Amino acid sequence: MDEKLLEIEDLCVEFPTEKGKIRPVDRVSLEIRTGTITGLVGESGCGKSMTARAVMNLIKKPGKMTGGRILLEGRDLGQMGAKERRLLQGREISMIFQDPMSSLNPVMKAGKQVDEVIRLHEGTDAGEARRRTIEMFAAVGIPDPERRYDAYPHELSGGLRQRVMIAMAMICKPKLLIADEPTTALDVTVEAQILELMEKLREGGTSILLISHNLGVIARMCEDVYVMYAGKIVEHAEIGTLFADPAHPYTKGLLRAVTSLQEETALLETIPGNVPQLYELPQGCRFSNRCAFATERCRADEPALRDLGGRECACFLEDRA
Repeated sequence: MDEKLLEIEDLCVEFPTEKGKIRPVDRVSLEIRTGTITGLVGESGCGKSMTARAVMNLIKKPGKMTGGRILLEGRDLGQMGAKERRLLQGREISMIFQDPMSSLNPVMKAGKQVDEVIRLHEGTDAGEARRRTIEMFAAVGIPDPERRYDAYPHELSGGLRQRVMIAMAMICKPKLLIADEPTTALDVTVEAQILELMEKLREGGTSILLISHNLGVIARMCEDVYVMYAGKIVEHAEIGTLFADPAHPYTKGLLRAVTSLQEETALLETIPGNVPQLYELPQGCRFSNRCAFATERCRADEPALRDLGGRECACFLEDRA
């Protein structure tokens, strides 16, 4: 399908700090088509989760969205009232968070927290909500789901808490599911089970924004991918193009660091240095201090994200190709 479900246009998120304002999300634009899975990748601290939280209207104060628009089926989420946004979340947009312990209510039974979502958005009675929750617990690989329904979050392992969060996000079959590292705390068997569930959701019409460090999962699940670095999108391409012929040096570095792409006898490659602190970004291209191809132009000017015919890339290297 080619219909645009989510459109993010020039999104900016700012936080005041003792060292001045920082922008963990800086003029980010991306789109997700109906019934597709779109990947968002990059190292920790690049702004991926903050972008997702902006979509969910979950930026904690003193941070705030200072520019851009977020459109869901053409509706500007920034123009909605608080009540309208709350009703939207869980029914039309859901999110699987990275840290299930801080996202679950510690004094409320796990099953009741999922029940609450169904009853709020669908008006389901208590008995039906319980039945569906237990059924979803089983679907996401929670053993003995009837007993775990009555457990408190602290009585569950990290992997089980993650599965409760996944069940909560999936229970109403939202139009858009934002999955932020959804399988990090899970073993490979349960990971495969969760990814299969996500694929079934997509087949049913749910669009998914999949945020992950696992490029193997991205390669398996996604139609296209956005690469994010230090608050900006630096490359966007269809999955086959990105993996076969990455354009940005940062993307190339990420792919070289994947063990499955290396020869058995080859040493694992790494990207030198670290993602810069947002209050001390390098002048020019934000990747220039880690890039083997950087020139004086790269260190002086910031490259814009440009359409290169079937892909987008923010790099002066393309001018020298």
